[in-house]
Amino acid sequence: MMMDGHLNGAIRALEEGRPVLASFSPADPGNAQAFANGPYDVVVFEMEHNPYSTAALRDSLQYLLDRKGILDRGDPSPTVTPFVRVPANGSEMNQFLAKQALDAGVYGIIFPHVSTVEEARNAVSACRYPRPPSAPRYEPAGVRGDGPFGAARYWGIDVMDYYRRADTWPLAPDGDIFVVIMCEEVKAIRNLPAILAEVQGIGAVLIGEGDLSQDLGYPRAYQHPEVESAIAEVLAICTDAGVPAGIPHVTPANVEKRLEQGFRWLMPNPVRTNQAVDIAKAWLAKRKEDTP
Repeated sequence: MMMDGHLNGAIRALEEGRPVLASFSPADPGNAQAFANGPYDVVVFEMEHNPYSTAALRDSLQYLLDRKGILDRGDPSPTVTPFVRVPANGSEMNQFLAKQALDAGVYGIIFPHVSTVEEARNAVSACRYPRPPSAPRYEPAGVRGDGPFGAARYWGIDVMDYYRRADTWPLAPDGDIFVVIMCEEVKAIRNLPAILAEVQGIGAVLIGEGDLSQDLGYPRAYQHPEVESAIAEVLAICTDAGVPAGIPHVTPANVEKRLEQGFRWLMPNPVRTNQAVDIAKAWLAKRKEDTP
């Protein structure tokens, strides 16, 4: 089955000039089902600080499928595109976690704590199949092992079409794999210009505000001037390099600010409320007061 256009919702959004709206989520059927029909572009199954389980991931991917949405759109991709944040830090130079997540069918990998050119190159390489040195867009050379069958089935395409699409955008303009590296230390900011100049195939840079604020000496003080200054520096470097910058901890109070600043990957998390319960309790309390 051959299809035109991207199956990856993050890539579609960026190519249409829209910011990507994403959220972290535990990998479990209930959360996957809750995300299935939007409004997000991307759900990132969080496996850095949650258990890394390919079994839970595979279950979640199935529950994420919104079959009515697939039918209405006329393409086999999920309404909300699944990514995984892997547990290994960039300094661990790990590859198999990304390989197993991609083989399960996810469309993108977020790599935490990427602070050097070598670590960034390893992240992109882990998401690419090997190519002969004479092939276009050879570097960074791919090291992903050949096990495409589960991913091709989940994407709803044949294996040869999967091979064509399973490359890192924007290095491969028709690729549908999206690599996000996280900038979480002062060292990473210092090396970021070189990373973006020397490593092709990075889809976005996501600022890790929590760890960055720790490294600066102001844990979780996201609005501290030094933290905001570091955030602005990362954004400026990414803007100069033409690479989307992303930020988590997006709330109703700061979402417009982050959009105005130019962030193109925003991560507002859904909020569960007990509004009906609160209204019921207030009604009952009032009734009790009014009862002689």
